[in-house]
Amino acid sequence: MSDDWGIVGYVVSSKYRVLVLQRLIDSPAPPSTIATDVNCPVSHVSRALQELRSRGLVDLLVPESRKKGRIYGVTDEGRSVWDTIESENLA
Repeated sequence: MSDDWGIVGYVVSSKYRVLVLQRLIDSPAPPSTIATDVNCPVSHVSRALQELRSRGLVDLLVPESRKKGRIYGVTDEGRSVWDTIESENLA
């Protein structure tokens, strides 16, 4: 579990960040699949991915130069943050 309540608060302050992180806990996926699975626009998913990536919670699993088929996964820190969110019933 994460001891960084600032980052936990950052994630839970956006339903899209929560949905995206929660979805990626299950398995890596491209933005279009995430959007379908969580039933929200791909533009919101893409923004949430950028925000989560900038905080080191998700990572791009394919080369940066790849424009199609970009697959994202959760980092160890992202998993730790999600464990805290889930255990404290913050989602």
